[in-house]
Amino acid sequence: MSSGKVKTGALWTKNKEDLQKQLGELKTELGQLRTQKIAGGSASKLTKIHDIRKSIAKVLTVINANQRSQLRLFYKNKKYLPLDLRPKQTRAIRRRLSKEDSARVLEKTTKRNTHFPQRKYAVKA
Repeated sequence: MSSGKVKTGALWTKNKEDLQKQLGELKTELGQLRTQKIAGGSASKLTKIHDIRKSIAKVLTVINANQRSQLRLFYKNKKYLPLDLRPKQTRAIRRRLSKEDSARVLEKTTKRNTHFPQRKYAVKA
């Protein structure tokens, strides 16, 4: 491959070995371009550095996404999820009571509510 821009759509179908190989090729090409830059390369070479860097980022993104999806499958029915796989949200939201816990009512409170319900008043218009 190793020629400039990489289409992300094509990366999703590749397996891990192919992605690693492509990453290696892109990194070596980037190294060559950087040495040419020092030697005084043309302007087109300098713009290619940008494309190669972005391509490396795309490949790494696909590799990491695949790895995370595999981890999610592995931890699917386990008791605890690793912290980096849990939803981020905010600290306050994470510490909030769960829906079940916040809906719970004490026995005494339920009795009080049934025996002494809120009174309804009809107001004459």
